[in-house]
Amino acid sequence: MSPLHFLLLGTLLFGIGLVGVIARRNLFVVYMSIELMLSAVNLLLATFSRIRGDEGGAVLSLLLIAVIAAEAAIFLAMIIALFRAKRSIDAHDFTQLSQEHNA
Repeated sequence: MSPLHFLLLGTLLFGIGLVGVIARRNLFVVYMSIELMLSAVNLLLATFSRIRGDEGGAVLSLLLIAVIAAEAAIFLAMIIALFRAKRSIDAHDFTQLSQEHNA
């Protein structure tokens, strides 16, 4: 396969992820869309690294995989905490950062 196919695939995956982030309200779907976008960036980094004949993009891609793993743990923990607080993971329910106080 030519690098053009990988560039087109990475761009398509990033676009699908972007639409998922913009159009969806479920926090888990938004999270999965962000992960799809990060994977597309990894694919594009590795492809550009291959095109240029430089290993810097591949090394950066490996570091990004480690960051994605840490981000996944934090984001999933946040989703669980939000679900326990509101019994919902709809993004519309979380428009305020402060807690609601019953007075």
